[in-house]
Amino acid sequence: MMATIKDVAKMAKVAPSTVSRVIANNPRISERTKERVREAMQELGYHPNFIARSLANQSTQAIGIIMPSSADKSFQNPFFPEVIRGISKGAHQKQYALHMATGETEEEIFEGVVQMVEGKQVDGIILLYSRVDDQLTNFLIEKQFPFVIVGKPFKHVEEITHVDNDNYRASKEVTEHLIELGHERIAFVGGNLNFVVTIDRLLGYEKAINVAGLPYKDDYIIHEEFQEEGGKEAVLELFSLKEPPTALVVADDLMAVGVLNTLHEMGIQVPADVSVVSFNNIMLAELSRPPLTSVDIHIVQLGYEAAKNMIQMIENPSEPIKRIIIPHTLVKRQTCHLKKEDKKRA
Repeated sequence: MMATIKDVAKMAKVAPSTVSRVIANNPRISERTKERVREAMQELGYHPNFIARSLANQSTQAIGIIMPSSADKSFQNPFFPEVIRGISKGAHQKQYALHMATGETEEEIFEGVVQMVEGKQVDGIILLYSRVDDQLTNFLIEKQFPFVIVGKPFKHVEEITHVDNDNYRASKEVTEHLIELGHERIAFVGGNLNFVVTIDRLLGYEKAINVAGLPYKDDYIIHEEFQEEGGKEAVLELFSLKEPPTALVVADDLMAVGVLNTLHEMGIQVPADVSVVSFNNIMLAELSRPPLTSVDIHIVQLGYEAAKNMIQMIENPSEPIKRIIIPHTLVKRQTCHLKKEDKKRA
């Protein structure tokens, strides 16, 4: 016979209502009591009926996760598994389930989210991207449905809780790092300009170039997909120029791996001939050859904070709008070097 909540209460020597509060992680219950109840639940093999609990609370106890494209494509980039790992950690602490919208196109993903919202399948939604004039964001605002963005909203910044890095500042800093190494011909390899993160990183790069008094060259600005193939295409274009760059700011580590592989195939040495700096600091950055200098944006923390703040909004509808900025760190490895001429003078 399956154990009941009354069996747990009897073994833990508390009231059944106390067991219910422990399951709900009520802060008014002492940690000592929670531990005693949980030990009884484990010994009896008792598992809470979350479906019944959700019906009683008129809550699904679930959060929707929305990626910028189909899961097959998105999961090729390690950023997404890492940010979802952080979300999962935050959700697990409050015993929330995660649902993922699926679809091959933006329209299919949008329809999936509409079903989530209208069908009351989730209590809130986390968007793992921020697009320029995104119909999904507009829909959620119109429906007054709780949501959090991982990234900076393009519009309504003061009205949307979001978790982000200071991508403008980070990009400016890494470009300044290359300038300090003596580089004057610095290219920017970015993703789709429809994403706000690309815009912010491009603007930071531009600012550093302008402050240093270096010429801004349109030929040095390349936009490709956040995929390894995108890095390859960027290198082929940049190094067909009459005066190719001596350093690259690449907006994503997976793209940067494509950059490194293609430069190697072309016989161009990193960092002896070209310096490369990138963003995200995924495991591939450390494992690449040579190991990649990259900006650690603390992806797991981005996800964790998104989940934590999403749940706060669900459980307290009057929760104020927040802008959470996760600090970044430049991790220097072996793809950046003093420019050759400067090394000779040194």
